[in-house]
Amino acid sequence: MTIANDLIQPDRGQDAIAIHLVNTDSFESFAKSLSGPQRAALNAQKFTGGGYQVGIVPDGDKDSAGWFAVGGVADPDDLSSWCLAKLAEKLPEGTYRLADRPAGPAMFGWMTGQYRFTRYREDKDAEGPRVLLTQDVAKIELVTAEAQAASLVRDLVNTPADDMGPAALEAEAERIAKENEASITVTRGDALEKGFPMVHAVGRAAERKHAPRLIELEWGDESHPKIAIVGKGVCFDSGGLDIKNSRGMLLMKKDMGGAAHALALSELIMKAGLKVRLHCVVPAVENAIAGNSFRPGDVLSSRKGLTVEIGNTDAEGRLILGDALTLASEREPDLILDFATLTGAARVALGPDLPALMARRDQTAEQLISAGKAHDDAPWRLPLPGEYAEWLKSDIADTNNTHTNGFAGASVAGLFLDKFVGEDIDWAHFDTFAWRPTPKPGRSKGGAALGLRAAFHALRGRYG
Repeated sequence: MTIANDLIQPDRGQDAIAIHLVNTDSFESFAKSLSGPQRAALNAQKFTGGGYQVGIVPDGDKDSAGWFAVGGVADPDDLSSWCLAKLAEKLPEGTYRLADRPAGPAMFGWMTGQYRFTRYREDKDAEGPRVLLTQDVAKIELVTAEAQAASLVRDLVNTPADDMGPAALEAEAERIAKENEASITVTRGDALEKGFPMVHAVGRAAERKHAPRLIELEWGDESHPKIAIVGKGVCFDSGGLDIKNSRGMLLMKKDMGGAAHALALSELIMKAGLKVRLHCVVPAVENAIAGNSFRPGDVLSSRKGLTVEIGNTDAEGRLILGDALTLASEREPDLILDFATLTGAARVALGPDLPALMARRDQTAEQLISAGKAHDDAPWRLPLPGEYAEWLKSDIADTNNTHTNGFAGASVAGLFLDKFVGEDIDWAHFDTFAWRPTPKPGRSKGGAALGLRAAFHALRGRYG
């Protein structure tokens, strides 16, 4: 992992540097409490209390640390997850405490603001750890687990495809199983052809070291409500024979972002001890090009028994999810959540920051949206309009995997997935980008966990 797990520690009166939080409205009053040299120091730094501003102020007390910090936030009395993130990025190595208020949700951004991806290059300019002290000891473990889960998504997505192929996803699942006393089952290569034919068809053209597989994790008391977490694990997507152009292929290491979310969420559920029987399903493939690639116009069989005409080989994620959702449905779970970097249409509609959410039941959608808003990870609901399902009709098979009119691409992809979810099962689908094209405090450029906290806190509220 590339984020330390001890960045939030219990406050037992240790020596620490104070952090004062202000905004543009309260800064003038705060400044009046300072000495002339202190005000001059802030003026020299052009500090005005604006959001994400960081100021260093000398402290005249010879028995103190010698200085204190000032941070600009939107509202000092209503902290968000990201209010301390810029401070965590910019302050020198050391131990800190907020001067007059609890950190609350901002502890999360304090941790994620110190994330670094260093697998291939050492960050020689990075400061050492910045530790935040808190008296809210009961929240430290949960906040740390959430930050570690977000960090895991970022690590997995940031890793290039040659080092994060299906076998690497399997290895990560094995680690999670071992550390959390879960069981793991993996179906690989040609053994997929009978039980998971669409996973096999999409992944069969990859070289042996990136052979396709279907990964299952199971955890929890069998008497507890069953839930399934499913994640799209396309470790690299060339587009297949409907090949992407070079620009479209450049970020396709992130096409396993759904699997990264599913694994991170599953581990978070285990660490939190939610009272569920968890079934995590990750179909992991590389959509490669070779003589045995599946073709446009082919008709694939599926675990569900539906036949699927291939309108486009670049709409492969929904195919592997179809088999995975069918498997998850066979356990008759109380709820299925799936994560996938599924459509460009969702990004056109919502941009990079908002995961698209589709759900069969309004109550479930409302739970996910409410939990997301409360934890600065809100999804945006898109519809599953039944009248659009006819756009997936095939002349020769039960369904096509794409439509041709260009309308409502994210929703039509969701309708395709809906065909493979068991009847009357509560199901929600996250079409997430899993990537941040530009950095923000606490959220560096690169792999991103979008929808993870919304899903976890909705589950936590539902299952305790």
